[in-house]
Amino acid sequence: MSQVSLNGDWTLTSPTHSQLSIPMSIPGDNYHALLSANLIADPYQETNEKQVQWVRECDWHLSRTFSLSSSELSASSLLLNLSRLDTLADVFINGELALRSTNMFQQHRIDIKPFAILGENHIEVHFSRVNEEGKQRANTLPMPIPWAVGNNQVPHMNLIRKTQCHSGWDWGICLLVSGIYDPVYIEVIDQITLLSVHTEQIWQQGSVDVSAVVHHDQISDHELTVTFGDQIQMTTTCGSGLTVVNFHIEDPELWWPAGYGEQPLYSLHVDLNTQSISKKIGLRQLTLNNKVDTIGSAMEFVINGFPINSKGANWIPMDAMPSLESEARYRELLSSAKDASMNMIRVWGGGQYESDTFYEICDELGLMVWQDMMFACSLYPSTEAFLSEVEPEIRQQINRLKDHPSIVLWCGDNEVIGAIGWYDESKNNKTTYTVNYDRLNRNIAQWIAEEDPSRRFWTSSPCNGDMDFGDAWHNDNRGDMHFWDVWHSGKSFSAYLDIKPRFCSEFGFQSWPSFAEVKRFVPEHDWNVTSPTFEAHQKNGRGNSIITEMFTRYFRFPSNFEQMLYLSQVQQSIAIKTGCEYWRAISPICRGMLYWQLNDNWPVSSWSSIEYSGRWKQLHYHAKRFFAPTYIPFEETDKEVQIRVVNDSRFENHIDGNVYWMDFNGEVLGQWTINYSIEEDGNDVIWSLTKEKFQVSANNSFFFVEITVNGEKVQNTWFATPTIKQLTIKKANIEVTQEDNRITLQSDYPAFFVHLEHDGKGRFSDSSFTLLPQEPITVEYLGDDLETLTHSLRIYDLSNSY
Repeated sequence: MSQVSLNGDWTLTSPTHSQLSIPMSIPGDNYHALLSANLIADPYQETNEKQVQWVRECDWHLSRTFSLSSSELSASSLLLNLSRLDTLADVFINGELALRSTNMFQQHRIDIKPFAILGENHIEVHFSRVNEEGKQRANTLPMPIPWAVGNNQVPHMNLIRKTQCHSGWDWGICLLVSGIYDPVYIEVIDQITLLSVHTEQIWQQGSVDVSAVVHHDQISDHELTVTFGDQIQMTTTCGSGLTVVNFHIEDPELWWPAGYGEQPLYSLHVDLNTQSISKKIGLRQLTLNNKVDTIGSAMEFVINGFPINSKGANWIPMDAMPSLESEARYRELLSSAKDASMNMIRVWGGGQYESDTFYEICDELGLMVWQDMMFACSLYPSTEAFLSEVEPEIRQQINRLKDHPSIVLWCGDNEVIGAIGWYDESKNNKTTYTVNYDRLNRNIAQWIAEEDPSRRFWTSSPCNGDMDFGDAWHNDNRGDMHFWDVWHSGKSFSAYLDIKPRFCSEFGFQSWPSFAEVKRFVPEHDWNVTSPTFEAHQKNGRGNSIITEMFTRYFRFPSNFEQMLYLSQVQQSIAIKTGCEYWRAISPICRGMLYWQLNDNWPVSSWSSIEYSGRWKQLHYHAKRFFAPTYIPFEETDKEVQIRVVNDSRFENHIDGNVYWMDFNGEVLGQWTINYSIEEDGNDVIWSLTKEKFQVSANNSFFFVEITVNGEKVQNTWFATPTIKQLTIKKANIEVTQEDNRITLQSDYPAFFVHLEHDGKGRFSDSSFTLLPQEPITVEYLGDDLETLTHSLRIYDLSNSY
């Protein structure tokens, strides 16, 4: 395909600042360009966020030149491709208006041949202020539409089709960026345009028919070649603009979620008139089981006929400055998700429809994607003008993404049903605002059904089901649930044990960043959790108070700033583990748990398990264990403590291991051997002990189980009292020896939440674990900065935190 690339160097100017003219790289954003030109301070450092807000008060212009040859100019059309054009943008070619865009999520393919000339051409993109446009739109609405007060720092961003968290969130910096975040290029078209291709799968017993549906200009008799796997078919185009080529696959290699099987991908390649499209296609059957049962109704994804336990986290945009997105960072974050035994990612509705790279990596890694549409935590209009702006967005995005085997659900929004009950305007006129919501949501549902009937549309998250406007924050017998009673309502961690969700798609508990992360953005004089810098990087108004108050419930108060950071991550790990462990123990009642959140988009105190730098928090190491395909959760009943084995697998698994009852001196009070075979998708009790046998020494002892399954070790620890501050834990002396990338730890007393940290890049094979006395554990450093590791390695544990 002949293309003219417009990536790379552009010039950024502002009519508000006539002297300003700097280079800007596309794909990229204006904040990053200003930072690179030393015209703003780094927004991520110290309290600099407030110093860069002037940028949003300006219009911005992007420009560059490009050359067209006589052969290119003689083509039938010159299609300028623009996507993730953010947001209110007028595009001029040689001074002529070629495009007016008001929606960041729309894709544009416009013929600029009428404006083009031989030789040097000039392109300009004029970005207008979204904050001003939001105000103007609010003033013309037939009724007030409440915006996400408490999250957004800029009013009325819900009226603009732009990433909602660009204007701040309760974990996010406010940077109202503008720019172009995908590659920009001109397609040189001769005679006929290849528009798109998508596939449809029709399954029979042991085989599948795959139809490649090719969209092109309404011109017939042009040669079309379609390759699928090792099959090649040649045909000619139909005058309808739609040509279908069919393939029959006997004994197809099936695509499975991570932990359930492999992820084979078949190559699809379409050639038409020097143009081509290539995709990777996964062959799999998908259903969402919502059958009514004795509890309510199920919420269970079924892949290739097998029920899946969905385990993972919620995804927010990778970076508040889109210039800093990269394939390497996508791969690092998503690989970290898979490495922590996850098999599902929820793309949250306050962010963006992610780049092609994101979904391609999810296909490759076996990470199922719950895909929200981009609406979150506020109300939205349902006027004709708004609907006409949203419709092409939805249709284009569904068509762009629907061939990805990883995507298992289209969801209408995040918490917008619930938002009807949050704002005075809608609370006082609930019927009107419910009808308003329903009109927008029904249209979204219809557009999606027309573009992709192969997947379910789920109204909202959380939601009790189609046309059910009930309280999905507290009803746990159907649909998907968001459970925030522990964080937002201040309940104890045991509140996770009081519910039995069918699918919990949001729940979370904050921690502070690690000491290594803090060093990257907080000057030493502000190493205090209530310092100006630290509070500027805490966007939840009560966040620091909640973390600190929970310390007083569960722990002895930490001895210094560094130990406060460490303990906050221990606390976060216990909170999320409590929920996930119990919900796995009640499988198959609960078939999904996606904690909030996987990642950060700048250095911040948040609910994430991976810090902005890519460093694993303690929670992520725990997730690797409590999401393991075969896991051993403890479960407490009125009369006993028991251990279950849960097997999220299509195959029977055999486990070997030991259970120890031990006091804090390291003396073994009881020991039991485990030797058990657990059936596919099984959940069995494999050990129990009545409380009367250990309750007398509940504050002086603990239980520890370690198993080996398929060559992998998995451990779990249980304290008889959740109030850890009451335990008579002995101060542990941990000896550390290092040989290259291997670090061996040995302790004189039982040590808990033993965590390795260093100031460089790279993580460890394990961390935040229980270390039994005189039983050394060797951990591998997974990185290449051995020098920094050696000079900055720190070992934390619970007994030495106070």
